[in-house]
Amino acid sequence: MSGQTQEAAAFTGLIDLAAEMLGGQALDASDEFFAPKENLLKPGRGRFEPDVYTDRGKWMDGWETRRRRSPGLDWCVIRLGLPGVIRGVDIDTNHFLGNNPSYASIDAKNGESGDWVEILPRVPLRPGAQNLFGVMNQTAWTHIRLNIYPDGGVARLRVYGDVAVDWRVLPDEDIDLACLRYGGKAVACSDRFFSPVENLILPGEAHHMGEGWETRRRRGPGYDWAIIQLGRAGQLHRIEINTRHFKGNYPDLCSLDGCVAPDEPVDSLTWPEFEWVNIIPKTSMKPDHLHVFEGESISNAGPFTHVKLNVFPDGGVSRLRVYGQIAQGR
Repeated sequence: MSGQTQEAAAFTGLIDLAAEMLGGQALDASDEFFAPKENLLKPGRGRFEPDVYTDRGKWMDGWETRRRRSPGLDWCVIRLGLPGVIRGVDIDTNHFLGNNPSYASIDAKNGESGDWVEILPRVPLRPGAQNLFGVMNQTAWTHIRLNIYPDGGVARLRVYGDVAVDWRVLPDEDIDLACLRYGGKAVACSDRFFSPVENLILPGEAHHMGEGWETRRRRGPGYDWAIIQLGRAGQLHRIEINTRHFKGNYPDLCSLDGCVAPDEPVDSLTWPEFEWVNIIPKTSMKPDHLHVFEGESISNAGPFTHVKLNVFPDGGVSRLRVYGQIAQGR
C-alpha cells in the first residue's frame, strides 16, 4: 500500500529517477523564499552551516518556503530525468528542525499535458530525517509534484524506481544495452563498500571517483564482480571498461562474461556453479583509462541477457558500456 514507511534497504538497487545527474529538473514551485527548489535534486543529504545567513534569513541547503499565514499548501513540480515506474520516495528533512513540513503527499503525471494522479497520500514527516515511503503504482511517469503541508523546508527528494523505455523510438546505431537509459539494471555485486554498483551504468561520464563503482581492499583470495541485466537481450559489438579517475585503486585485471537467463532468479546467477560464457578474457587494466574491446577482442558476441564484470582482485571502475543490437524476437 502506498504511504507505508520503509527502511532504506528496501530501495537498494533502485534508481533515483529524479536525480540531477540524470537530467531531473525542478520546474516550478509555489514559493522558494528561503531556499531554491533546485536543491531538492542535488547529491547528498545537504549540509548545515550554522553561521551563514542571507538577506532573507538563515541559509539552508534544501527547498524552503516562507511561513504560510493563510490556508493552503506549498508544492514543487519536478520533471524526472528518466521516465519510470516509481517504487518509493525519500522526503529528506535533514537539518530542517522546527521548520520542516508537518505532512507531504506526491502526485504524478505523464507528459506536460497529463492529469495529476495521487501516488502517495498525505503522510506525516519527521524533522531532520529520511522519510521513506513505498509507492504501489505500476504506471510509468514523467513528472511528479511534491506537496508539503502547510509550508517549510525539505533538504532532498529521492524518487526511486525502474526506468521505463519506449522501445519504439531507438537510434539507428548500436545502443548501450547496459545503460540505465535503455533499461539496464545492476542486479547483484560482490561489494559496494565505497560506492554503489549502479554507478557503472549511469549515462554520461563520471565527474569524479565517487561516481564510479569501487570495492573495498580485498585481503584474502577471490575477486569482485558485478552482474548487469541488459535492457534487452542483444548481440554485442563493442565493450568499454573505463577506469577514469581511478589511479591508485583501479583493478589489476578485468574480464567480462555473459549468459542467457531471462527467467533466472538473481540469486542463482551469483552461485559459483552457474555457467557463464566468456566475452572478454582477463585483461590488464590501466589507471584512468578507457579500455575498448571490439571485433576479435570479443570472444563471444552473444546474444546475452546479462553480463558479469569481474575485477581482480578489487578496485574501481567508473563506467561499463555494452554496445550492441537488440536480438530479434527478444
